[in-house]
Amino acid sequence: MATDLGELLVPYMPTIRVPKTGDRVFKSECAFSFDSPESEGGLYVCMNTFLGFGREHVERHYRKTGQSVYMHLKRHVKEKATGAAGGTISRRRNGKVFLDLELNRDFNGEDYEYEDEAKLVIFPDHFEIPLPNIEELPALVTIACDAVLNAPSAYKKQEPESWEEEIQVSRHARSLRQLDNGVRVPPSGWKCQKCEMRENLWLNLTDGAMLCGKWFFDGSGGNGHALEHYKETKYPLAVKLDTITPDGADVYSFEEEEAVLDPHISEHLSHFGIDMLQMQKKTENGHHTDNNARPRVSEWEVIQESGMKLKAVYGSGYTGIKNLGNSCYLSTVMQVLFSIPEFQRMYVGNLQRIFDYSPLDPTQDFATQMAKVGHGLLSGQYSKPPMKSELIEQHQQKGISPRMLKSLVSRGHLEFSSNRQQDAQEFFLHMINLVERNSTSSENPSDAFRFLVEERVQCCQTRRVRYTQRVDYCIQLPAPIEAATNREELLAYEAKRREAEENMRAPPEPVRARIPFTACLQAFTEPQNVPDFWSSALQAKSAGVKTCRFASFPEYLVVQIKKFTFGVDWVPKKLDLGIDVPDFLDLSRLRATGLQAGEEELPDLMPPIVLPEDTRDNSMSSLDSPEIDEAAVMQLAEMGFPLEACRKAVYYTGNMGPEMAFNWIIAHMEEPDFAEPLLLPSMLDPGPSSSIDGPMGAAPLDNSPPEESIAILTSMGFPRTHTIQALKATNNNLERALDWIFTHPEQQEEDSDPLSNMADTEPNDNAFSNANSHSDSTLSPDRDTAGPRVKDGPGRYELFAVISHMGASTMSGHYVCHIKKEGRWVIYNDHKVCLSERPPKDLGYIYFYHRLSSS
Repeated sequence: MATDLGELLVPYMPTIRVPKTGDRVFKSECAFSFDSPESEGGLYVCMNTFLGFGREHVERHYRKTGQSVYMHLKRHVKEKATGAAGGTISRRRNGKVFLDLELNRDFNGEDYEYEDEAKLVIFPDHFEIPLPNIEELPALVTIACDAVLNAPSAYKKQEPESWEEEIQVSRHARSLRQLDNGVRVPPSGWKCQKCEMRENLWLNLTDGAMLCGKWFFDGSGGNGHALEHYKETKYPLAVKLDTITPDGADVYSFEEEEAVLDPHISEHLSHFGIDMLQMQKKTENGHHTDNNARPRVSEWEVIQESGMKLKAVYGSGYTGIKNLGNSCYLSTVMQVLFSIPEFQRMYVGNLQRIFDYSPLDPTQDFATQMAKVGHGLLSGQYSKPPMKSELIEQHQQKGISPRMLKSLVSRGHLEFSSNRQQDAQEFFLHMINLVERNSTSSENPSDAFRFLVEERVQCCQTRRVRYTQRVDYCIQLPAPIEAATNREELLAYEAKRREAEENMRAPPEPVRARIPFTACLQAFTEPQNVPDFWSSALQAKSAGVKTCRFASFPEYLVVQIKKFTFGVDWVPKKLDLGIDVPDFLDLSRLRATGLQAGEEELPDLMPPIVLPEDTRDNSMSSLDSPEIDEAAVMQLAEMGFPLEACRKAVYYTGNMGPEMAFNWIIAHMEEPDFAEPLLLPSMLDPGPSSSIDGPMGAAPLDNSPPEESIAILTSMGFPRTHTIQALKATNNNLERALDWIFTHPEQQEEDSDPLSNMADTEPNDNAFSNANSHSDSTLSPDRDTAGPRVKDGPGRYELFAVISHMGASTMSGHYVCHIKKEGRWVIYNDHKVCLSERPPKDLGYIYFYHRLSSS
């Protein structure tokens, strides 16, 4: 038999590989579906590429690649036998569980046992060879099989990888001496003992001194009194007060000069009267509330509809998404996207075509992974009611795991690639950006969100105006607290809160601000001051104001309520407010009108590029490598901002320090290229043409713009040639290129002379005349080759989805979403999907509206 097996495998030996260091073995999930070794058909792992495939998809891989040898993995889940006394009988499982896989959380480990099975399968005849089979298999095959079985699953291998250094246990933790001085720390009203700082406070674990920290070790403001105290007393350990949770706290060792672990932190805190379990409440799936208990507990209960008997729903469109650990921001966005017909048609309607034409590694293909998630959510295959059966293997999977998609879409992104909580609105825009980049054909589902904003800028001194248009996908509405209907109640609460804080008493019952939605709209439409406005009429800086209107209305309108602000520690904090968001919305009065009779336009001139004297004398190579204060960059990056955005902030503020750069970040963080690398002109002409004759003040580039930049603009509907001209004219700056396209609509595609692309032209008021027409609700690229694709129509909408956030900051908390389907509201809370009894529309963070038909 050994000879027979050896001879049988000889033709396939060149295709069987042993996993090397760096190879990822996908033995926990299919590349095209959510099948796993626990699924009925098990999982097939290719012995050449180490990709995993479910039973429905392994044949496709065999036909496409010719790879014949696969390892079939199957995990059997069985209920433990019950003894006479009713308890479970413990069984030995040595040798039965050998796959390095996470146990299915749908099964209680105390009531179920697992048994793993592996075998080689040779296609197309499905010849099976049970494993292990050391005596009968060739040595190379045995080594390869053992390596695959012992390799960690692809994503389990990635989890420990992080940019954060591993924190070590402090050498002072075990022997820390604590003074019996009677110090007791109150639950609130904290303040530095040496100054008025109420943020970034550290508690010395030896004597209980409460003192402020300093920038260099915590990333927040302070006067450094905690460090001064250490220098005076040599008491080594301190804990940051607002980080204490039942799981631990942030501890710093002054003597070791680094963050450390304190295994005895609970005992050390109890010495000063602090009960860690009371500092923060933790709910299931890793979602955290904060120590501001009363307002936040209420918010959590209202948004999750706690205490109500919600009815679970199953089937197509009612599939939950498992939480991977602070991944609820991704889950809510994906649920909303795949409730929209355009995304359903693009990725699920074209499922077979996408799968058939997927690359050899489908785990790295955006369309494939989107189709996989879309099918998982809409097929109903992973959302079936529980079956009353003694056969545990018939237990239905509860939701899908988005691990493969998350790994792909977060690759290279500092924040989304981490396991920390993120902002759902930022992730929504990130997904739209990826959809744009990967929609090379005319079919682009993000067209449904795209609209044009008309910006009217007026010089306050000359009263002359400029109209420009830009693309956007989401409107952000301010939340003016001064417009609250319960203003007197808020003022009374604030007075009581300050009094309680000063007297070290418990804070009063919080009061939530109630703001009319009309006030948010009014604040959005009011004129705003333009910082550093340069008037082309005066050719000097002047005061300017800007107003925004809709140049087109999208098919799906996304409205974000700006609930978050920055605290003293520069951490985003959420305003506690409720807004009476309407089910029906009419924005017709906010449609743009363009240049009005009697208005005089500002000259179409760009401000001259002013270079410092030393820069003018430097060579071109010095411009390509500008001097940037890397220390300031790292201080900003430690706050969680993208590294490239920090570099741009420091550069554009002239290395004036972190505070100036931080202000730049706040002012530009909503821009689409916020986290893109710093792009500078590779050639600058300091001569006369850099003032008026050349609007951009830069010579054209001889080389072609990056293909990625071209793809982003062409995906918006702009012609490729026009896009290349715009990028060349603006030194490959995406934002400026978009403005150039809008102000140069008449530029002919046949213009090949790069110098002619820099010619100053008059703006065309009719560039978006089609976009302002009500005659057709859909615009194709052919109808307006100078502008982006938009689906314009009436500005009347109906609410169909709400994403809500619970917690005090975008960096913590939990997201859920409510979606209206088949005339009823449904709550999606990770893997749990239920009919909603009372959707909390007033506490939402992101609102999604669909356009009403004109009939």
